[in-house]
Amino acid sequence: MVELIDISPVQAWILAARPKTLTAALAPVVAGTGLAAFHGVFAPLPALAALIGAVFIQIGTNFANDYYDFVRGGDTDARVGPIRVTQAGILPPATVKRGMYAVLGAALFVGVYLVWVAGWPIVWIGLSSVACAVFYTGGPFPLAYHGLGDVFVFVFFGLVAVSGTFFVQGLYWPPDVWIAGAALGTLNTAILVVNNLRDIDTDTVAGKRTLAVRLGATGTKIEYVLMLLVAVVAPVIGWRVYEWPVATLAALLVAPLAVAPLKKVLGFADPRELLPALGETARIVAIYGVLLGAGLAFG
Repeated sequence: MVELIDISPVQAWILAARPKTLTAALAPVVAGTGLAAFHGVFAPLPALAALIGAVFIQIGTNFANDYYDFVRGGDTDARVGPIRVTQAGILPPATVKRGMYAVLGAALFVGVYLVWVAGWPIVWIGLSSVACAVFYTGGPFPLAYHGLGDVFVFVFFGLVAVSGTFFVQGLYWPPDVWIAGAALGTLNTAILVVNNLRDIDTDTVAGKRTLAVRLGATGTKIEYVLMLLVAVVAPVIGWRVYEWPVATLAALLVAPLAVAPLKKVLGFADPRELLPALGETARIVAIYGVLLGAGLAFG
């Protein structure tokens, strides 16, 4: 078990929240808000509420993963990766579970305002997002343990996040919202792909049948490449088919940043070599979301 000295309760909760993962929640909202501006329906307060709600759901998901992976035996001392506060003994499991409920409750509270603004569709979006945050690793059929984690991330941190952000501002869904959603969804999935590729061996031992475990290392590497390719193609489709501003092609400037993590994913020999690739992929998501959103809003 990992032993940490002189770590305060605040530091422990920040560690559990995993701030570096929050780009997965922020980038789709930025892109969705940029698309709302492009369509002339930008509304600042609903956009801000969507941003806050998305961050709460991301943190709640992180707390849930920390707790449920530990109690299910998915997190052991053999695991390679960032510290999990429950497995490391920094916070008691019951405390982390209560934190999960508190944060997801805050997300629902923000959702009340968004329902007031945008109506019943947000009820279903909000409730399903919160439920899947728990059922990703919890419940009788945890999604991540049955190879559905990648689908969850693509749908909820891509399609749902972008389209939901647009809907609370515009009250409708234009066709191109799904292009932007797919772009952010595949990039966020790429983060998970790196994480699961790193953990193939330990997940196999723990009985955690992630998609990476099912596909094997080679198949998972191919999946990572495909996720990046979809993100590259999406702005081109938006520009050519939906008349997005040419400035949206600035999102493709992240391509050089993808070289380093791509080399690590394709050529790693030790799982620890993939640790930097996680941060590098998350940085791609953040920059891509900002460039795409800005290109849509101001292009």
